[in-house]
Amino acid sequence: MSDGNIGIVYVVSNPAMPGIVKIGITAQDNVDQRIKQLFTTSVPVPFECEYACKVTDYETVEKALQIAFSPNRINPQREFFNIEPEQAIVILKLLSKEDITPQVVKEYEAEMDPDDVEAGKHLKKQRRPRLNFTEMGIEIGSILKFIEGEIEVVVSSDKKIVFHQEEMSLTKATREILKLDFNIQPTKYWIYNGVNLFDIYNNTYEEIES
Repeated sequence: MSDGNIGIVYVVSNPAMPGIVKIGITAQDNVDQRIKQLFTTSVPVPFECEYACKVTDYETVEKALQIAFSPNRINPQREFFNIEPEQAIVILKLLSKEDITPQVVKEYEAEMDPDDVEAGKHLKKQRRPRLNFTEMGIEIGSILKFIEGEIEVVVSSDKKIVFHQEEMSLTKATREILKLDFNIQPTKYWIYNGVNLFDIYNNTYEEIES
């Protein structure tokens, strides 16, 4: 493939639309402008760039992602998917020629009204409280099982577990198990007493918010 076929694929989310991700492409270095255009009067807070990278044959990459996540596509006319950002990111990292996420985030936030950016961050904190095992009804000393294999961790405090004799966050343990170099939302990967931790988390914090 020629360099002329290199473009950018980006993954964005919005705190006002939890669980929904937009995957877009551009042939130009104007991702920050593309994301900015998504922030209209009908959207309460700005979108956030989860990942952006340069890839070869970017249109083909976009189509491949759309096919991969077609069961999760919300509207066939829009590039919005009911997935977690890392589901797209882990694929893009295999295809990426250059990760430009830090550059895009810096340029994008510099162009946005600081109050809008802060409102988005505040809403995100409200939407996704930090995982707390005690609040979720999981006692210290409880065993969490990874969804595949025989891997287990022990809950050691409200927010920590022990994995390979080291105390750490569940996020860090999940990263190590999956051999990732970026953080992911870990709850979908763990089971407690036969119930997915993701469901326990959602049930817990929906009750708290209500």
